Amino acid sequence: MKLFLDTADIAHIRQINEWGVLGGVTTNPTLLAAQGGDPDATWEQILAEVAGDVSLEVTALDADTMEEQGRKLDAKGDNVVVKLPMTPDGLTAGSRLAADGIRINVTLVFSPAQAILAAEAGAYCVSPFIGRVDDVASDGMSLLRAICDVYAVQGYQTNVLAASLRHPMHVVDAAVAGADIATMPYDVFTKLVTHPLTDIGLERFTADWNELQRALEGKAHA
Repeated sequence: MKLFLDTADIAHIRQINEWGVLGGVTTNPTLLAAQGGDPDATWEQILAEVAGDVSLEVTALDADTMEEQGRKLDAKGDNVVVKLPMTPDGLTAGSRLAADGIRINVTLVFSPAQAILAAEAGAYCVSPFIGRVDDVASDGMSLLRAICDVYAVQGYQTNVLAASLRHPMHVVDAAVAGADIATMPYDVFTKLVTHPLTDIGLERFTADWNELQRALEGKAHA
């Protein structure tokens, strides 16, 4: 399962990219608004930094303008994936783009039925929002497992991109469910690497090594 950052913060992207584990980035209008400035400049920075897929989202609501925006976004780089909403107009624009070989990410998916539509439209990936399903007292992981099962049975090639992940166990559960990609905020990504036993072990190893060096130094001066 590839690990993506869900952010438009170039500093966070660069930091995680240095770890050598960043598979890609997802952005949306809210994340871009949080950064301020020119969205095109932000996108250019992200595309230059990240070798993997970068989802850039359309903002129009009608199919024709979505398609026009999607083609412009696709022209920004070979690693662009055009993000469109799960609406009739989003499917119309997405199917047109996909027919021309443009990779699309169908977002705001909240049911297996919507995921089937995305696959039939030729989506490169589909983004079920796990955390937001949990927010309305439903089971986001059950949704993810159902989509993965349907895609496996039907042989769909569309990637399942688990989105709206709120904590590390969401990421682990997404991997167990069979998601192809998991996208998460910076704070969740950084929590993946931390564990108190790792910290305790490292402190002990360092202390023991330093004690050995002091002992050796003492013998050398004896």
